[in-house]
Amino acid sequence: MSHAGQVHQQPSQRFAHLLEHLAHILPGQAPLRDFVHHNTLHGFQHLPFPQALKQMHEITGAYGYWPVARFREQFQRGRIDAADLDAVLQADAGLDASAVIFTHAEGAVTRGDVYRAALIHPIKAISPSQFVWQVEENRVLERFGELWAGCLEALSLQHYLLHSEELMTFSPERAVRLFAAELAQTAETSMEERLVQDAQRLLLDWVGQVGTHYTVRSLLLAVTGEDIMHSVRPLLLRQMGAWLDQGLAAWTNAERAPRLFAAWREASLNDLTPLLEDLPDWREHLASLPDEPAAVIVAELQRLGIPEAHWDGYLECLALEMPGWSGMFLWREQHPGYGGERAAAVDMLDYLALRLVLEHLFARRLCRRIWWMEANVDVIRGRFRRHWAEFLVRYYTFQQPLPEYLLTPAQQLIRHTRPRVYEDQQWEQLAHQMWTWAQVGNGSVGAAYHHGWRLFRLMQHLKVDAATVRTLSHEQLASIFACLDAMDEERAGFLWLQAYERHYREQIFNAVVNNHGRGMWRNREQRPQAQLVFCMDEREEGIRRHLEELNPQIETLGAAAFFNLPMNWQGLDDKDVTKLCPVPVTPVHLVREIPDIADDDLELRQHQLRVSWRKRLFAHLQHVTRHHLLLGTLSQMLLAPASLGIMLGKSYLPLGFGQWVKGLRRKVDKPIPTTLEYIALQSNTERSSAQNQMGFTDAEQADKVGGFLRMIGLTDGFAPLVVIMGHGSTSQNNPHAAAYECGACSGRHSGPNARVFAAMANRGEVRELLAAQGLVIPADTWFVGAEHDTCDEHIPWFDTHKIPAAWQQPLQQLQALLEEASRHSAHERCRKLASAPRKPSLQQAAAHIASRAVDYSQARPELGHATNAWALIGRRAVTRGSFLDRRCFLISYDCTRDPDGKILENILLSAGPVGAGINLEYYFSTVNNERYGAGTKVTHNLTGLFGVMEGVFSDLRTGLPQQMIEIHEPMRLLVVVEAKAALVGEIYARQPPLQELIGGGWLLLAVKDPDSAAIDWFVPGTGFVRWEGELHELPLVDRSAQWYLGDYGHLSPALVTANAVTLEAHHAQ
Repeated sequence: MSHAGQVHQQPSQRFAHLLEHLAHILPGQAPLRDFVHHNTLHGFQHLPFPQALKQMHEITGAYGYWPVARFREQFQRGRIDAADLDAVLQADAGLDASAVIFTHAEGAVTRGDVYRAALIHPIKAISPSQFVWQVEENRVLERFGELWAGCLEALSLQHYLLHSEELMTFSPERAVRLFAAELAQTAETSMEERLVQDAQRLLLDWVGQVGTHYTVRSLLLAVTGEDIMHSVRPLLLRQMGAWLDQGLAAWTNAERAPRLFAAWREASLNDLTPLLEDLPDWREHLASLPDEPAAVIVAELQRLGIPEAHWDGYLECLALEMPGWSGMFLWREQHPGYGGERAAAVDMLDYLALRLVLEHLFARRLCRRIWWMEANVDVIRGRFRRHWAEFLVRYYTFQQPLPEYLLTPAQQLIRHTRPRVYEDQQWEQLAHQMWTWAQVGNGSVGAAYHHGWRLFRLMQHLKVDAATVRTLSHEQLASIFACLDAMDEERAGFLWLQAYERHYREQIFNAVVNNHGRGMWRNREQRPQAQLVFCMDEREEGIRRHLEELNPQIETLGAAAFFNLPMNWQGLDDKDVTKLCPVPVTPVHLVREIPDIADDDLELRQHQLRVSWRKRLFAHLQHVTRHHLLLGTLSQMLLAPASLGIMLGKSYLPLGFGQWVKGLRRKVDKPIPTTLEYIALQSNTERSSAQNQMGFTDAEQADKVGGFLRMIGLTDGFAPLVVIMGHGSTSQNNPHAAAYECGACSGRHSGPNARVFAAMANRGEVRELLAAQGLVIPADTWFVGAEHDTCDEHIPWFDTHKIPAAWQQPLQQLQALLEEASRHSAHERCRKLASAPRKPSLQQAAAHIASRAVDYSQARPELGHATNAWALIGRRAVTRGSFLDRRCFLISYDCTRDPDGKILENILLSAGPVGAGINLEYYFSTVNNERYGAGTKVTHNLTGLFGVMEGVFSDLRTGLPQQMIEIHEPMRLLVVVEAKAALVGEIYARQPPLQELIGGGWLLLAVKDPDSAAIDWFVPGTGFVRWEGELHELPLVDRSAQWYLGDYGHLSPALVTANAVTLEAHHAQ
């Protein structure tokens, strides 16, 4: 049976491998409401970090490092220094940086010297025009003529100083003399034959890459300068947006047919597209296509002339032309239940078939208009083989930076091209001029601008004189150019990144060593006044530090803020349940918020009625304004005065208006007391993701509570009050709101988890089961749930009316202290916000921070994870007493209570990927926001509630917007673990996921010895190596504000005395 027959019988299997491959290279971002940070290059995580970035660059063209110019700026600012560069060069054994190349009067020149010069200075070839500018404007030959002559002599080169415009009257005889060296190598080839051969070779190279690197659209763009995607996008995106819509569109196309391609074809057969787009054979072409998407793909690939061996590669190129839309469609296919029962079926083959058909139709329109021929690779190749000069002119015009004297006649000739009319003489004359211009910068003629100029610039930076250059041997020159060539874009980027990371890492290691023995609660020998368990989020480092400074007798801890409670949650007025646990986890337990009053209570009935009417009113208004022309217009006119008032209030008094709206909603809804339905009398053996068990049994509750407390090292020394602090982030008009929320709760608030955990930990039945396991919670300890809003610093508390009287006063004191700490946190945050007051009081800072959460025009409601840089897995004592500038994930772990390392192993396996996901998404969105990020929020257009575009017809923008990453320093996350290096090494050796993350260089790992100040640094391929960096004293301040006041950038660590142990105790330890 033929392969085509197999495709017809099994259409979905033919491209199964392709779809699997696309899942690795396309963005894997979920729709916006479920946006959770993940590694942008998740499909390449099995590769070492630099190799993954290089492969992604080769496939997509997206560079994975900061541009070298940005790193050089950091070097000039002192953010990277020469010691950092020397250290990373010496650490790379493949560079052999210490090898000596030659010596001169100033000393030896090593390979490392050449590498360093190539990194710090732009040593690259220049064009003849650029050289002329250097001579005429910079007087380079007047100042360094002897060195230039020495470089040419060492390389045995001759230099013709030609101005590019001299080529306008460049005679063939002069060209033959100029290129005599090249022509001598091919004595039987004339200059005319050489020109034709080059054109044919270039043509075959370009056409041969269709299906591996290019599509027909790319090929036509290269030779016409016209992009058919401008015509394809409007037709395609309207269909895609309507098909994937999550509730924004008033009309969807899923009602026409169950599959996208079928629905589009049915609609397209009856619309005005053929007339508006000048496609007279539109309907005939669509009618000729098969019904199955896979068969359509095969038919169109054959019509386009793509060899079967290149089909998968061609479709990959097609998908990568719009990676955002392609990735979203593939994600939806991989999550078939997403969007509820009414969601349309999504099949990636439908998308690819639609893309191919539209590309073929519009490519054919372009080819017929210019050449009156079909859009077929073989046909295009045949035409340009016959008319080689036209191809060469078109290639140079649209692919090379031509000088104006060549570009203008080329554009005129191309613009006046007529189908079936070919002016050979004009094309060939212009092709000769362009080819000659190109050759001046290549071959032996151009070698002076390539090797000569690079050697000249290098010797200037190394301060080597002309006499020494003349003595260099061929072997020495070859070694020099090998070093320069080794500093390609990928390798230079990775070296710069390592130097950038090393500079910050040295500061952190120095701070950890300086702080050794200063932190409180190392052994919890005395009982804290209160304990607060925050999220491990680096945004919580600030409020924790300020709280400890205000009252050093308070202990703070950190963990993933789902608090070991994977569950589905249904609030009192919620219609649907919400998943509150990490994305990879599938919860099988449901917890509901229910009224804490009788079912027939008047207040309950009033609340239910008012909430129901409010929701119905807004739903009705939304339906009317979007579906009814007359009623929608009338309703908008009637509501115009109210809309104007709302607009003015939001624009000019965001904080006051926001507070008024909240108060009004409370009055309308009439909130009622609630309680939790979270206790299951017995386990449901048939529970599943579709059929949840209502609540947790006593044994399950004890298991969850006990497991969490052991994980954070809180198994004794309980304070009278233990606060479980969830977190979330509120903002307005923010499509990326989920990215600011709790990642451990799938981009949702984690307050419900904190509330449920506290309720479980307070139950006598649970405490009895825990006591039987050896974990005793004192009777005078009470757990309280709360939630910290990382945007406006507000902290709501849960079930405080249930707290016994003995704890009421301590709780009120703690609440007041937290309010004060929130104001200090807001004050510290203001310094990194450009629109915040420069020297605010605590009250002014709190008001400004609160106003950002209710300001619908605010593109930066908060900075999110923009400051993330490192993580500590260990006791708070390691960092308490240090100012860490809100840059550290603080994950509580007590190695003294985990002798076999099982708890640490679980933390590394869970927190490692979470931290890496956050860090790497910020990294890639920062280094290349154009390709890996979402661009600016200013031009964002919310699409179907699932993504954003720039304008109305762009690709879906994945990753993070510029406003979320502006101050981020792109580094891989440094994870410092407080444990014995041998134990961590054993965990690493038996866990492939950690070998992938840490061994592959996606995370950087160090180990802080719990009994000393020693730090061991993990080197992939080598293992742990003792850190022996330079130690220096840190600035000492009483409180954080003394260190950060007046500084608006990232700060290095400092020591704070207000929340550390006394100096006497420090010396005693």
